[in-house]
Amino acid sequence: MGMMQEFREFAIKGNVMDLAVGVIIGGAFGKIVDSVVSDLIMPLVGLVFGKLDFSNLFVVLGTIPDGIPRTLDALKKAGIPVFAYGNFITVAVNFLILAFIIFMMIKQVNRLKREAPAAPEAAPTTPEDIQLLREIRDSLNRKQ
Repeated sequence: MGMMQEFREFAIKGNVMDLAVGVIIGGAFGKIVDSVVSDLIMPLVGLVFGKLDFSNLFVVLGTIPDGIPRTLDALKKAGIPVFAYGNFITVAVNFLILAFIIFMMIKQVNRLKREAPAAPEAAPTTPEDIQLLREIRDSLNRKQ
């Protein structure tokens, strides 16, 4: 029973719940970045490099039997080994975009966490009796 109690305390701590929310949001955010890369960025990159579709760049590592089309999906379904480097390029661009967005988010959070520089403190006010004693001292020093 002690282990269950310890697990319950661990599971309901704020950090664990924050992590769970972060993982769920991160998964959804990853899908958005996937769509941005595959639907927006990679077609533009492909246009610049001669209308290439990076997701279909591959090298066949085996022999292709007759009747199987030379597409990545058909070759994978047929069990023919392929070196799909175009898919890797897409995933690498995905990662770079996601890493940059996370970097910018953390940078902004750190900027918001920094406290504003403390205003310079005014000179501490001297109590009135001390100030009067100083004035008396100064006037006595002048008379001598």
